[in-house]
Amino acid sequence: MIKIYNTLTRKKEEFKPITPGQVKIYVCGPTVYNYIHIGNARSFIAFDTIRRYFEYRGYAVDFVTNFTDVDDKIIRAAKEAAITPEALADRFIEAYFEDTKALNIEPATLNPRVMDHIPDIIEFIQELIDKGFAYEASGDVYYRTRKFPDYGKLSDQSIDELEVGASQRTGTEQAIKEDPLDFALWKSAKEGEISWEAPWGAGRPGWHIECSVMATKHLGETIDIHGGGQDLEFPHHENEIAQSEAKTGKTFANYWMHNGYVTIGDDNEKMSKSLGNFITAHELIQQVDPQVIRFLMATTQYRRPIRYSETVLQEAAVNLQRLHTAKENATFRLAQASSTLATDEADLATLLALEERFVAEMDDDFNCANGITVVYELAKWLNTYSEREAVSEAVLTSALEKFAAWLQVFGIVFAAAGYLDEEVDQLIAERNQARKDKNFARSDEIRDSLKEQGIILEDTPQGTRWRREA
Repeated sequence: MIKIYNTLTRKKEEFKPITPGQVKIYVCGPTVYNYIHIGNARSFIAFDTIRRYFEYRGYAVDFVTNFTDVDDKIIRAAKEAAITPEALADRFIEAYFEDTKALNIEPATLNPRVMDHIPDIIEFIQELIDKGFAYEASGDVYYRTRKFPDYGKLSDQSIDELEVGASQRTGTEQAIKEDPLDFALWKSAKEGEISWEAPWGAGRPGWHIECSVMATKHLGETIDIHGGGQDLEFPHHENEIAQSEAKTGKTFANYWMHNGYVTIGDDNEKMSKSLGNFITAHELIQQVDPQVIRFLMATTQYRRPIRYSETVLQEAAVNLQRLHTAKENATFRLAQASSTLATDEADLATLLALEERFVAEMDDDFNCANGITVVYELAKWLNTYSEREAVSEAVLTSALEKFAAWLQVFGIVFAAAGYLDEEVDQLIAERNQARKDKNFARSDEIRDSLKEQGIILEDTPQGTRWRREA
C-alpha cells in the first residue's frame, strides 16, 4: 500500500488512484530560456524515480510535464540573442532532452508547449470571466482571488496574511487591479513582444494559467498527482488550484507532491537561476559521470534537501562503484554456477524478506534513502553468496534480477560486463605499467578487453586517452 505525503493535507495518505491500476501525474516543467540547472534536474529525477516505482508496482503511468515557452525571461533572452522567442525555446528544449537522456530520465508521455495551447488558454480565461472569477482591465485579465473561498489552502496561508504582503506592492499593474491579491491571467501586448489576439486585445498568457490549461486538457479535470519543486507551492500551485477549481467545480489534484531544494555553499542557499548561484546539468554531465549525478539525486528522499558539493558527488561515485562491483562479481560467478545444485530455500527466503523490506520502504512516501539501504544489503549478500564454494544458478539468477529491478527504480542500469570510468582509468594505469615492463601480452590483453566493451584507447605524446564508442 503506497502512502504519499500530501502537501495539501500536510500528512501521509494512502494512495487511491482515480482509475484502478493507473496513475495520472502532472509535473511542472522548465521555462526554456537557458539550460536546466541541477536544482531543476533534482525535481525531474525525483519524479522520474516516483514514476518508475509506480511502474515497478504494476501501475500504468500517464506522465505529463510541460515546457513554458512564453515568458518575460524568454523574451529578454531572445532579444539579447537576436532570435525569436520560439527559436530560443526550441534550442533549449532540445538541450533539455539531451540532458535528461544523459540522466536516464524516462521521456514523458507528453510534453505540451504553451505556444501550442493559446486557443485553449483564451477559452479557459473566457470561462473564468463568464463565471465572475476574472475581469479585464486595460487589456489585461486578472483573477479575483478573494472570490475563491479556499485560496491559500495548499500553502496554509490565510487571505489576511497574504493581503499584508500584497498591499505593499506598487506600480502600474497594482493600480489597475480591483484587489492587490489578484493575479494576471492575460498580459496585454507590449511593443515588439510576441503576442496573440484575444477578446480583450493582443497579449500573451500569464504563467499560472498555462499549467491549469495543459494539465486539465491532457489528463482530465481531476488528476491523481500534481508535482514540482517546493518553490512552486506558492504562488504557482496555489493559483493553479484557484483557477482550475473555479472553472470545473471539481478537485484539481488529489495529491500534491513537492521535492526539496538543492542547496549550495556554506549557508545552504537554495540553488536558483534568479540568485545566480546555479550549476547547469549540461555543464556538470561533461565533468561527472551522469549516472553518479542520477544516483545522488535519486537515492535521497524526495522531500529532503540535497546539499551539493564535490564531496557528496564523490561519495555517490564510491557507493555506485560498490554496487557495480557486486553485480559484476555475481554475474561472473553465475557463469560458473552449477545448475544441478539444489536451490537453498533459506537463501530464497532471505531474498524474499529483502524484497518485502524494499517494497515497504518505498511504499512509505517513496523513501529512497531507506530503499537504497536495502539494495546495499542485497549487494553485500551477493558478494558473500558469490564467494561460496558451490552456488545455485536459480538463486543467483533471482538475486541478480531483483538487484537490477531495484536499481532500475532509481534509474541506474549497469551495462553487461561494462566498466565505470574509474575502472577504465585503473586498467589504463595497469597497461602503462605493463608496457614499461615490456609485458606486451598483458598490454594488448587490456587494450582488447576494453575495445570489446566499446572503449577506444588513443596513445598520444601526452599520454593515453580513451573514449567510448558512440
